[in-house]
Amino acid sequence: MPSSSASPPWMIRASVLRDISLVAQKNHPNEFIALLGVGEKSSHVVSELVYVPFESGRTFSGLYSELIPFDELVVGTVHSHPSPSAFPSDADLNVFSRMGRVHLIIAYPYSPQSIRAYSSKGKPISLRTV
Repeated sequence: MPSSSASPPWMIRASVLRDISLVAQKNHPNEFIALLGVGEKSSHVVSELVYVPFESGRTFSGLYSELIPFDELVVGTVHSHPSPSAFPSDADLNVFSRMGRVHLIIAYPYSPQSIRAYSSKGKPISLRTV
C-alpha cells in the first residue's frame, strides 16, 4: 500500500471562528491580526486565538515580533481584510512563509463564508469547522 505524505486537513473550532468574526467586525475598517493555537503538538484543530499587541490600518496589520511567544502550539496567523477579497497580498505571503503552517484571512463582511485558509506557501487549503 503506498504511503501518503499529505498532512491531515485543518479544522477550526466553531467558537474560535465566531471569535475571529467578532474581532474583525470590532476592528473594521482596520485590519486585525492574531496567532492561531492548537491544544496538542501534533493537532490539526485550531482551538484558540493567541493575541499579542499589533498595529493596523485599513490596508495593513502587523505583530510586534519581539512579543510573539516561542511556542510550538502556535501554528499560524489569522488576519482580516476590510474588503470582500480574502486573497493574500505579497506582504501576507511573506508573513505566511515565516510564521507557521496554517494562515487564515477573513474578508468583509466577516462571516464564516468569507474566511479562507492558506498553507505557509500561500496555497489554498481546506478548513473544516468542528
